[in-house]
Amino acid sequence: MRERIGCAAWIAGVGQFFVVHGIVESAWVRPYSWAHNNISDLGNALCALQSEPEPRFICSPEHSLMNGSFVVLGALLAVGAVLTGPLWRRGAAAVTARVLVAGAGLGFVLAGLAPADTDENLHVLGALLIMGLGNIGLVAAGGGLARELPGALRRATSALGLVALTAFGLFLSRHYLGLGMGGMERVAALPVLLWALAAGAYGLGRRPARALTSA
Repeated sequence: MRERIGCAAWIAGVGQFFVVHGIVESAWVRPYSWAHNNISDLGNALCALQSEPEPRFICSPEHSLMNGSFVVLGALLAVGAVLTGPLWRRGAAAVTARVLVAGAGLGFVLAGLAPADTDENLHVLGALLIMGLGNIGLVAAGGGLARELPGALRRATSALGLVALTAFGLFLSRHYLGLGMGGMERVAALPVLLWALAAGAYGLGRRPARALTSA
């Protein structure tokens, strides 16, 4: 039951995030761009022209809704990391991965509590936890998931983490490869969410069994 609650937490957290993302971006008078706007622009509290890292005008009427969604997402990511024990092996790799995924959850909570235009330092810390530690957690998760899980899922997990870490480096160095600032940020930030959605769906969909953890 704990495992199923954890998997459901991942699915609910990620699902509500994308739903709220769509609602909040649709409230913008000036169209919001996935290519040219950061995700955190949706949570900015004030309407203003921002010059860094790329010039853009930000005005998000429903910013409070977005920031609430960040907090809910982060909390449910952490809950899932704690409760999905049977999806993981025993050992350092699994513990490390779960701690880092929970750390990404903390990053989303910080991003929601400290919008970029009100507490930039705390918001940047949250972003580092998401795109730095969270993606390292994905790489570790490839070796930390239980052997009974499909090999394709385990391999894809590590590969996704490596892609996201590379994208994070490109985002920080402002090399967007034609995706735009917002596009490259999404390649760096969304893999941990897509993975949690897939892992949560697998955990809920599989038949009940004895613990999958293995040495």
